[in-house]
Amino acid sequence: MISQSKFKIQNSKIPILQFSNSPVLQFSISPSLHLSNSPVVKLSRRLLFLVALFLLFPTCVSAKPLSVYVVNYPLQYFAERIGGEAVDVHFPAPADIDPAYWTPDILTIQAFQKADLILLNGAGYAKWIKKTSLPQSKIVDTSKKAKDKYILSDEVVTHSHGAAGAHAHESLAFTTWLDFDLAAKQAKRITEAFSRKRPELKETFNKNYILLEKDLMKIDGQIMEIVAQNQSQPLLASHPVYDYFARRYNLNLKSVHWEPDEIPTSEQWIELQGLLKEHPAKWMIWEGASLKESVEALQKLGISSLVFAPYGNVPDKGDFMTTMQENIKNLKSAYK
Repeated sequence: MISQSKFKIQNSKIPILQFSNSPVLQFSISPSLHLSNSPVVKLSRRLLFLVALFLLFPTCVSAKPLSVYVVNYPLQYFAERIGGEAVDVHFPAPADIDPAYWTPDILTIQAFQKADLILLNGAGYAKWIKKTSLPQSKIVDTSKKAKDKYILSDEVVTHSHGAAGAHAHESLAFTTWLDFDLAAKQAKRITEAFSRKRPELKETFNKNYILLEKDLMKIDGQIMEIVAQNQSQPLLASHPVYDYFARRYNLNLKSVHWEPDEIPTSEQWIELQGLLKEHPAKWMIWEGASLKESVEALQKLGISSLVFAPYGNVPDKGDFMTTMQENIKNLKSAYK
């Protein structure tokens, strides 16, 4: 509580702030106290003025950064761009695992539970979410408002790759951020969530979002310009992770179920040759650098290879924007 008392200082009545029952400071000055115009008193006045500002405008004081946990790298990048120093973003998935199929240990789950905000990709991404209890008030499903744009598939394929082991590609596609317009909408949801938690920083978050949106839509336009040169060109994808990418940019794309670090089986080669009869593609898009043996075998069939990595996990070098620019450079080779 802030109140005023009158003090006699050199025969003048000067209002002095009295602080009582303050959550920060609890002191008062007796109204009967006679003060002189000494340096000590002048300093005291300045201190009282600063304390008054602190109590009247507490948001001027830096708050502790928001603890934010995320389930994939794109969300980490978006959160860091939007939140800046006002957020402390954690993406705990190991580097050698596809975060979509990773299951955290108990300690990591507890860390998620203690966070200020938990950013989910939505669209069925991060399967472990359904198997544990997270505080609903902290969860932000970044693609929830775009549910009407989710892509369903008729096929369910189970196979394994990497340290994540066996997994299935269910009916709901989840690499939403490869549609860069959808990615911008996910970033907008993050901005709104940060603003609810730190309303005094809303303007800063919005400014950061606008810059991020501009970068995302630049990528969006670049890809559209490339593909427009030959939209009917048949393409192959090594893995069914490009559903949103193909729809947004009108790619004539068919997927197989190959892994970059595994040599295709004889059955997979037979399947590919059957597919090529109805879809005579000359390029295969890989989600990562593929084995030399696979690339050379494809070349014998007249199929070249390029990498357009989704980067669900942290890239070895660069960031989301620089790696996507590298993807775009690779994609251009198929449309020369």
